[in-house]
Amino acid sequence: MGIKRYIASADNTITDAFKSDLSTRGTGSNMGAADVLETFSIYAQATTASLERSRILVDFPVTSISTDRTNTDIPASGSVRFYLKLFNAPHGQTLPRDFTLTVAAVSASWEEGHGLDMEEYTDLTHDKVGSSWVNAMSGTTWTSEGGDYHAAPRFDVSFDDGTEDLEVDITNVVEDWIAGTKEKYGLGVFLTASQEDGASRSYYTKKFFGRGSEFFFKRPHLEARWDSSNKDNRSNFYYSSSLAPANDNLNTLYLYNYVRGQLRDLPAVGTGQLNVDIYSGSTGPTNKLVLSPGGSVPALAAAATASHVSTGIYSASVSLTASVDYPKKLYDVWFTGSTHYYTGSIVPATMSASPTFPTDQYVTTITNLRSAYDSLETKARFRLFTRPKNWQPNIYTVASNKIDNTVIENAYYRVFRLTDHLDVIPYGTGAMNHTLTSYDSEGNYFDLDMRNLEPDFAYGIKFVYYLNDSYVEQPETFKFRVEENEK
Repeated sequence: MGIKRYIASADNTITDAFKSDLSTRGTGSNMGAADVLETFSIYAQATTASLERSRILVDFPVTSISTDRTNTDIPASGSVRFYLKLFNAPHGQTLPRDFTLTVAAVSASWEEGHGLDMEEYTDLTHDKVGSSWVNAMSGTTWTSEGGDYHAAPRFDVSFDDGTEDLEVDITNVVEDWIAGTKEKYGLGVFLTASQEDGASRSYYTKKFFGRGSEFFFKRPHLEARWDSSNKDNRSNFYYSSSLAPANDNLNTLYLYNYVRGQLRDLPAVGTGQLNVDIYSGSTGPTNKLVLSPGGSVPALAAAATASHVSTGIYSASVSLTASVDYPKKLYDVWFTGSTHYYTGSIVPATMSASPTFPTDQYVTTITNLRSAYDSLETKARFRLFTRPKNWQPNIYTVASNKIDNTVIENAYYRVFRLTDHLDVIPYGTGAMNHTLTSYDSEGNYFDLDMRNLEPDFAYGIKFVYYLNDSYVEQPETFKFRVEENEK
């Protein structure tokens, strides 16, 4: 699944800007119910030395993130990155240019409030719920006007023309929140100190959509990204070859322990390790492969010890050096002590060089695509079937009526809204590979959390394959609709 979003649970704009009379400041005003957020610095509007500022406060459901980690819906620290995402709100006022926004963790509890007025600042917090430039909440002032923030860590984001969205990796802060080493009071977003208080020029006004926005995908959120792909080489298992580097000579095998349709850890193993022996044989596991080369039996170059991946899933990596008369079929036997858990079968292949440059083209389909999905479906699995475009059946394939499914080592997906082609989940081909598909003996697949998508809209899925050191987008588009759950 590789991607999970957490919409802001509270947000607000606080300001010490002058009201329309240019003499009274709106320091007691609240804008917690407004559908946009705003930050600016205005120099010399009321007097030659006057300064007016506006800052953004935004909070997130950290408890939900912690629960998801406990339930293994997101991985442990070190395997996931968290990104703050705010989306530009177009407007007709002057935009700042060449500026930097600072993102800092708030160090005091605050209230969102119910104010709406972002022009005259008439919605005050005196004796009412909500934060302002002066008050963190009703009856409680900030230690420093404008909000209390931790000195570190802080994150700076640069903007050129003022119309950009904000995206910044704030993993350190989120991990501190989850661990309880930093108070869970959200974030402040404001101009960097030299630009907010520089008294040299104005930077106004940068606006982002708030959590009350009608635009589902523009609401502030934290995005968790991780590489969730499992690469099971059971269907593309290769004998070691001098043609490939050591890492590419490794084959990873997986064991999936399903109990009544649910993945469950093996009771006697838990999160521990399993042993995996590799055998050859014509009809079953007969000859155990040894750990050192010898005779006509392939050598097991790496000891096969399986480790716990996630609930009910274990994996082992092996490399095999083939002799001249290498076995055409292998068997992997999973066990601990005298307890046998599973015996699988493998049809290994050998690597070979080619005198021509490959120009692979593929035809792709999603074999289990449904026309509609429930908006609360958390793990909708999409199964790919891929074959070479120039595939032509021979007598055997016609007689058997079976086409081999081609595994694509690096296949990525993106999801977009059909009405306006808005990229809802762009290709995650960066450092985290968060839209990289998995594969097993049945081919490529990926899981999608429908809660990331706005209900009552139609969406498209496209794929890009990394082939011959370049990304090649596939021509097919697969369409489906997300229906609102009525519960």
